[in-house]
Amino acid sequence: MTSTESGFTSVEICAGAGGQALGLHRAGFKHHALIEIDENAVTTLKANTADWEGCRVLQRDLTEFDVAELGLAYGELSLLAGGVPCPPFSTAGKQLGQDDERDLFPTMLKMVEDLHPKAVMIENVRGLLEPPEKFREYRENTIQRRLKDAGYEVCMWEVLEAWHFGVPQLRPRAILVALLPEYAPFFVPFKPASEVAEDEISKVTVGQALEETMRHRFEQSSAPGAEEAFKKWFAAAATDIAPTLVGGSKKHGGADLGPTRAKKAWGKLGVCGMGVANDWDKIADEDRDLFAAAGPKLTVEQAAIIQGFPPSWQFRGRKTAAYRQVGNAFPPPVAEAVGLRIRAALEQKKIAGETA
Repeated sequence: MTSTESGFTSVEICAGAGGQALGLHRAGFKHHALIEIDENAVTTLKANTADWEGCRVLQRDLTEFDVAELGLAYGELSLLAGGVPCPPFSTAGKQLGQDDERDLFPTMLKMVEDLHPKAVMIENVRGLLEPPEKFREYRENTIQRRLKDAGYEVCMWEVLEAWHFGVPQLRPRAILVALLPEYAPFFVPFKPASEVAEDEISKVTVGQALEETMRHRFEQSSAPGAEEAFKKWFAAAATDIAPTLVGGSKKHGGADLGPTRAKKAWGKLGVCGMGVANDWDKIADEDRDLFAAAGPKLTVEQAAIIQGFPPSWQFRGRKTAAYRQVGNAFPPPVAEAVGLRIRAALEQKKIAGETA
């Protein structure tokens, strides 16, 4: 069923490069609007959603946004979703929580109150839930209480591992799903990541994910030993998933694959983490991009594949800006999996009502 046929609508805030938007689109939601403040990410969204019927991409500062601009009646929207900024709850962001000016949970919750959607989905870093005592008061006495006061039931607030959904990367995400009471009984929550059995996991290794694009890059090189270099890389990358990709912020320097520990993990996968390569058709320095001592560097396209994006997804902006969009993205396969369960709950309520 396509998103147009499903009849379920969504609005997404903090849409970034479109990872969550793509996942929810695949899950059958028709996007009424994607809201994002970053100019490069907005350009990326527009480039990839041009054929999504009725989808508006709005470049807006959420702290100044008026939901009346959406033109939606109270209770009309099926799903309000968003990956509110992670730094207030991440170690790198100093975990200042509600004292961090970047905390947009209050803004998101105000939109929930104003729009009264049937379902709410909020994505963030695991630091919001683990360790459990760190932000317990904020979770229970601010977020959950406000949702309850608005008439919602929190159906799930769990850490999901992206690699359990076929994403070749260690990327835990804290996912909150809340539904209006008439839909909540039909939602099937995911198991905690620690309880997922091995045969329930769709593991994809870095080698499996990048074999085609990496082979193509080495085949474009006329350097002697290119074939052997590819085989060496594939042998290292064939058995494991990647560490967490990080996008950083505009306050930091150029693009690379993360802190020292992450770079060492990439090194074990035959990938040099000391930067990001130019696209394969724009390579100016093969010694830097393809034949570094630690192995080839990833292109932006390959980093996006590690996040679960299809190769066809276009990232706009210069290389560092494009990579930051990738590194900060929500993996589409995880968003799709959660979206499918939300849609199923909405559908089951509709079926139950029709047969009553």
